[in-house]
Amino acid sequence: MNSRTKHALGLAVLLPAALAQADDGGISFWLPGQFGALAAAPTEPGWSMPLVYYHVSAKDDANKGVPRGGRTTFGLDATADLLFAFPTYTFAEPLLGAQAAIAVGAAVARDEASVDVTLTGPRGRAFSGGTEDTLKGASDLLYMGTLKWNHGVHNFMAYTMGNVPVGAYDPDRLVNIGLGHASLDAGGGYTYFDKKNEFSAVAGMTYNWENTDTDYQNGIDAHLDLSASHFITDQTHLGLVGYVYHQVTGDSGSGATFGDFKSRVNGIGPQIGHFFKVGKDLWYANLKGYDEFDAKNRPEGWNVWLTVVVPLSE
Repeated sequence: MNSRTKHALGLAVLLPAALAQADDGGISFWLPGQFGALAAAPTEPGWSMPLVYYHVSAKDDANKGVPRGGRTTFGLDATADLLFAFPTYTFAEPLLGAQAAIAVGAAVARDEASVDVTLTGPRGRAFSGGTEDTLKGASDLLYMGTLKWNHGVHNFMAYTMGNVPVGAYDPDRLVNIGLGHASLDAGGGYTYFDKKNEFSAVAGMTYNWENTDTDYQNGIDAHLDLSASHFITDQTHLGLVGYVYHQVTGDSGSGATFGDFKSRVNGIGPQIGHFFKVGKDLWYANLKGYDEFDAKNRPEGWNVWLTVVVPLSE
């Protein structure tokens, strides 16, 4: 494994749903695109600090009603900006023959949205015409554990991640930053890296507990994140990223007035990554973007990620 990849945290970063009113809005705990280049590659033991800026812009189908935090809305138009810090510790001693790492993090965010029509509001209130909402606050507390195995150019990973629902959340709001319920996600990944070419794929599934404020429980979600790139120099790689997200079981609870409301979305776009020295330390930055398509029961749009991995250990 080339030494430069030892400092790339695999861009495995936990991010909650930036447009989340709750999962009943067609938004999931798993944010597609979380895993990217070198996802399963081992990293340097010790502390590191991935910092992630995430911007998303998305819209609902204006002709189709969507349950959203006790409302039925039409024509959602939303944007959000989040800044995450995710301190991570990678153990030097192997566990089950793998390199183990744990991480805990959260974000500060600004979320804003407008809708063309709201038919049914919280607490039985009725609305007509448009409304909008803006919120600044903190996300849920997020945690993750990974195991990574290296066999030459082949790298394998198992992970689990979840959230503690302590973020800014109010079921009466149009937008929220916290989810309003707990979720647990688990899966595995693979990275091929021969010092010039990189390919990564990470698949997983999410279980969601009930949102007791809305009596709504989202179904089980399945997702696949992909990355393919080529190192044009020893420090810089260019390529493509993509994701597939598909809800495999339906929503439930007394608040699921639209039935199972299964959602899906796909995304694809470019990426560039670069390793660079800051003093004696080797940092890594990655910029990637996704254009979404084939969405169902979920906002569709585009998103951009800027990640910087900062090594903190000597």
